Amino acid sequence: MAEREPVPIVGSYAVSALGRGVDAQLAGVLAGTPAFRPVRRFDTTGRRVTVAATLPDVGTLPDELADAIDAACRAAGLDAAARAESALLLATHGGPLTQPVGFADDRPRTGPGGGAASGAEVEVPALAGHLARRCGLGGPTRTYTSACVSASTAVADAATMIGRGDVARVVVAAGYLVEPDQFALFDAGRALAADGAVRPFSAGRQGLLLGDGVAAVVLESAGAARRRGGTPVATLCGWGRTGDAHHPCQPDPQGRGLARAVRAALRRAGRDAAAVGYVNANATGTGFSDASEAAALRLALGELAGRVPVSSTKSVHGHALEASGLLELVVTVQALRHGKLPVNAGWLGPDEACPLDVVTDAPRPVTTPHALTLNAAFGGANTALLVGAP
Repeated sequence: MAEREPVPIVGSYAVSALGRGVDAQLAGVLAGTPAFRPVRRFDTTGRRVTVAATLPDVGTLPDELADAIDAACRAAGLDAAARAESALLLATHGGPLTQPVGFADDRPRTGPGGGAASGAEVEVPALAGHLARRCGLGGPTRTYTSACVSASTAVADAATMIGRGDVARVVVAAGYLVEPDQFALFDAGRALAADGAVRPFSAGRQGLLLGDGVAAVVLESAGAARRRGGTPVATLCGWGRTGDAHHPCQPDPQGRGLARAVRAALRRAGRDAAAVGYVNANATGTGFSDASEAAALRLALGELAGRVPVSSTKSVHGHALEASGLLELVVTVQALRHGKLPVNAGWLGPDEACPLDVVTDAPRPVTTPHALTLNAAFGGANTALLVGAP
């Protein structure tokens, strides 16, 4: 596969239990203090686990998504004309929304169009259209509901669309706010950590914990960014997507599918394993998946796998399901820009099934300008994004 020109990332924004904005995300993952707390948003009586990483005073998901899109567009310096030429790719949970799509202010934020009717329920594709009109985005829209690789798949598609000249600019947005249905499913499936901590790659890990996540990024062709004076905050250098279909829920213990995704991302970027200076791992703190991911990194990176710094920021902000890939991309970009690698919280000690160089005690300095951010989902779906400092 031939090397392709990196795609600039020109604006970003994110919300999680760590706070609002990209600076809050970076400060939180560098501090390494988990944001898990008792859930007050809904009744958890009778649940095995009662904690998650939730942000107090959060709005409805449509409102939070609209705010994130607006903030990312402002960060990118997009005027009304540039917004009107921008596509929107939206990753969120499928099916009718359980919250209304009405906005506090139904006037369009930028450009022509109107907001959703207050109090209406809507399918996700319709929500994408409402958000596009609300935020003045006039390009095509597309939705992604492929579980935990939804957002990272959308980012890869955005880069592909830009690379082949379909569009000059794409806004990718993703959102998940901890709600009772998914919480109950994960709790009933005994996937949540009973000790209230996420411990990626660690001995004694007991499972994942859910967390709020809403994020948006703007990707733009290098030519379009130059013409309007846009400044990249990072570049998307390569991406890979695979499906191994090993099992409906369990990952391939040898990590072959995820390893292929990593190799594809490196090949598309024209880089080898030595270019990777950090991995923001998918690692959810569950026994099978963390060991499988460690095996995948050994397959993809070879003898370097044990020397590349690795952490999973889910240990601090929780698992944001469909939005995880975008929230973690924003965190990885900020880490590269500021030259510090996030801490893997919850560490109790090494596990022989995960022989990796895990960042545990304190942030480490960045030593190379490239990092991988990985995601995986039920059914054997895997994604790898290779990002570079601008």
